[in-house]
Amino acid sequence: MMMNNDGKENYLMTIFAIESSCDDTAAAVVSDGRRVHSSVVASQVFRHVEFGGVVPEIAGRMHCEAISGVVSEALAQAGMKMQDVDAIAVTAYPGLIGSLLVGVNFAKGLAMTAGKPLIPVHHLRGHIAANYLSHPELEPPFLCLVVSGGHSHIVEVKDYTDMRIIGRTRDDAAGEAFDKTARTMGLPYPGGVHMDKLAENGDPNAFTFPVPKVSGSPYDFSFSGLKTAVINTIHNMQQKGIEVPREDMAASVRQSVVNILTDGFLLAARDTGHTKLVLAGGVSANSLLRRRMNEICAGGKYRLYYPELPLCGDNAAMIGAQGYYEFLQGKSNTADMSLNARAERSIEL
Repeated sequence: MMMNNDGKENYLMTIFAIESSCDDTAAAVVSDGRRVHSSVVASQVFRHVEFGGVVPEIAGRMHCEAISGVVSEALAQAGMKMQDVDAIAVTAYPGLIGSLLVGVNFAKGLAMTAGKPLIPVHHLRGHIAANYLSHPELEPPFLCLVVSGGHSHIVEVKDYTDMRIIGRTRDDAAGEAFDKTARTMGLPYPGGVHMDKLAENGDPNAFTFPVPKVSGSPYDFSFSGLKTAVINTIHNMQQKGIEVPREDMAASVRQSVVNILTDGFLLAARDTGHTKLVLAGGVSANSLLRRRMNEICAGGKYRLYYPELPLCGDNAAMIGAQGYYEFLQGKSNTADMSLNARAERSIEL
């Protein structure tokens, strides 16, 4: 960002971004990877709640219905036209393929008609970049714990587009463990949010659950065994006619998941020597995870960063932030009209 002779802000580059990797249709306008001019999210939760989770076919159809309006609203809120932006960024991977295709194809159309560069962005890189919007002073290198419904990674961010996976889940993600436990307890979708609220009034030591380890891979996670143990405990109590104390169950499960995440994350931080620690992804909104990491970092050895709550979930502002840094790497990080969505792709690209 620069100032002109009138003292007004001039931005080096303004990105229009689209995100549609799962069940939120989002668009945003972001300048220089740090300044959000607008961010619009159309949620589909009200439609998927009756099914207890996202139905891919319904999600794709609803993206088609919402995307044009969301794009128009994002431009209107920013007070801009498509001619005013410098490039179009879009989540191209990973995610639900039907959902991704809606955003990618719409972005391709915008880029072609407006004559703008097209920037494909990795969804998890976007979650990490959400921190640049909440903390303009944050710069790589740092170590990031990326936790969501579908992903649990420890990522070494060497530079804005140079990343290395230190650890990952071998089966279920942390968010999936929360969501499936919540469903078993009869809580509405999205379960992780309701679990977190219930847990605030429960006893985290009421139930003891296993802490899975991955032999030979100290930074990797495994939540499948924990999830199965929790579900079996709930089913056994129900079969015996014992009422499940939902607050205590939620608190115990939350503590188990957070312990697994923080233990692995801190071990990786100690072994790699990183002192800047970053949280990202939907589960970074979990209140206990934030409190635990704040307590750990209070001693001054580590500096902790995590996104503002509205930026933890899926949004397009984070895609615009990462898109800016991808574009700075040169033409190799842009795409032509042959760009296609991919359901899976490593954050390391």
